[in-house]
Amino acid sequence: SISEWICRFFWHAVVTCLNNPQGTVLNSWSAVWAVLSDDGLEFYKKKTDRSPKGMIPLKGAALVSPCQDFSKRMLVFKITTEKKQDHFFQASHVEEREAWVKDIKRAIDCLRGGKKFARRSTRRSIRLPEKVNLNELYVLMKDQDDGVKELKLEQENRVFNHCFTGATVVEWLISKAKARNRPEALLLATGLLNEGFLQPAGDMSKEGAESPEQSVFLDDTKALYYFADSGFFCEGYSSDEDVLLKEEFRGNIVKQGYLVKQGHRRKNWKVRKFILRDDPAYIHYYDPTKEDDPLGSVHLRGAVVTAVEFVPEAKKHDIDGNLFEIITSDETHYFLQAATAEERKEWIKAIQAVSKSGK
Repeated sequence: SISEWICRFFWHAVVTCLNNPQGTVLNSWSAVWAVLSDDGLEFYKKKTDRSPKGMIPLKGAALVSPCQDFSKRMLVFKITTEKKQDHFFQASHVEEREAWVKDIKRAIDCLRGGKKFARRSTRRSIRLPEKVNLNELYVLMKDQDDGVKELKLEQENRVFNHCFTGATVVEWLISKAKARNRPEALLLATGLLNEGFLQPAGDMSKEGAESPEQSVFLDDTKALYYFADSGFFCEGYSSDEDVLLKEEFRGNIVKQGYLVKQGHRRKNWKVRKFILRDDPAYIHYYDPTKEDDPLGSVHLRGAVVTAVEFVPEAKKHDIDGNLFEIITSDETHYFLQAATAEERKEWIKAIQAVSKSGK
């Protein structure tokens, strides 16, 4: 059965040819959506695509994690197929990589032993009623108006974004009549955790999830979790942060995702994670391979954003298509590239709205 959770990866391929022992390098990283099936890893250009861009067979494959082949990239793991083709994947945070590596290794082991890979059977291990549809329950939990609210929570000098506590999940299940009491709610929450719908975020919840017998969901206000396909990320902070810097993060998150950004000094292009906030109007960009503070921010009040067809000082083969430019009120220029024309349109629309309404 196909794994229910889908995550975004940066993918890089090194295709080893029989007549070229050094390998032919496709020297580019692309953001893809990946789906783990019982015999392969399918990857899509975007989550809404109906057919995959490609599939990596896992029969006879080997997995290396962490992979040190790229000195400037972290959170990379490598899949080497039976035909000696290497595929490199880079996760956006440690939790994501650990979860994928665990399931891919299990899939490879199952294929090696002639078995069919399936995620741990929650129903058998915790006697979950057959009538319970965890997929439908997950959709209800993610409802923006009536579901479990994603919050920014601080714990042990770290800030966990887009997460919630174990106690919150249990209380939500009871309040929505999905469970009659806390033990029943805990049973459902454990099922969601075992099937990968929910992921552990903090140290306490990770210890429970890594139990040798079966994953344990914790009904605790200090146990943190997040939705598998959410925008979760963790960042460190200092107690003596400047007040003005904190003000930048006060606004609501309007949009977030991955864009390719041109550097101001070397004019090279790199994939960055962007988070757009309103009131105050800021867009912050991060190195997606690290759980650090943002690399920079752009104050959008009074900024102008437009689609462009080319970028000064950029070679045609370096970057092409779906480009747009932000010009701030102090006339600083930022050049960005979206994955598709539709994504570019959405980003421009969102940034224009924030630049007009935010302070």
